[in-house]
Amino acid sequence: MGTTERADRFYADQVLDRLNPLMREFVARQEMFFLATADRHGECDNTFRAGPPGFLHVLDERTLAYPEYRGNGVHASLGNIEENPHVGILMVDFLRDRIGLHVNGSARIVADDEMRRAHSGLAVDPVPGRRALVWVEVDVDEAYIHCAKHIPHLQKVPRHGAGRPWGTDDFKRKGGDFFEAAAEAPGRGPFLPPPRADAATWRAEAEKALERAERRAGDAGARRFSGWFSRRTPVG
Repeated sequence: MGTTERADRFYADQVLDRLNPLMREFVARQEMFFLATADRHGECDNTFRAGPPGFLHVLDERTLAYPEYRGNGVHASLGNIEENPHVGILMVDFLRDRIGLHVNGSARIVADDEMRRAHSGLAVDPVPGRRALVWVEVDVDEAYIHCAKHIPHLQKVPRHGAGRPWGTDDFKRKGGDFFEAAAEAPGRGPFLPPPRADAATWRAEAEKALERAERRAGDAGARRFSGWFSRRTPVG
């Protein structure tokens, strides 16, 4: 694209391998961020995280951590992180400074009790829907500015009613079927999960598979089937 010189100048002047004091102050007052992850095949997911100011914790100049709250049960981000630790975090201040901050790094999943043993100053949130199920700890590889020129300037408005529905399972309060996806293929969407077999059903299927394997081994005149991974198991 003919931008090598501009890109080199940006990397030289703006990209750090840590969070400087102004970046740390910026992170500490954010109420939301966008999180990019990918699985082991590179298939991507981008999601939104929100909480009280400071829910994205600055542990030190090279480490961030945030709590994973109770959600829809899919755990797409956590599943991706288990397979591929690389993450991208984008914070955008729409309200005051109209500026953004990118943080790229490597993440790991940490149990709540382990995180609190390592960082005793972490407060316990009194709101049940903001209790940490686990934490994601991010080692910072890159931190750099997102420029202001296309960021809209927004304003907060008072929230009427009962406030944010943290942790709710109420279908309507979570947004319901806003995009009418269920109406297009009720219960039979393209990503319908396979039926979940209970333990008894799984055992019955496994016993049938074992019987078939033993029968094939017997038909071939070989010794009795001795296990899926045994070196003595006949081939064929």
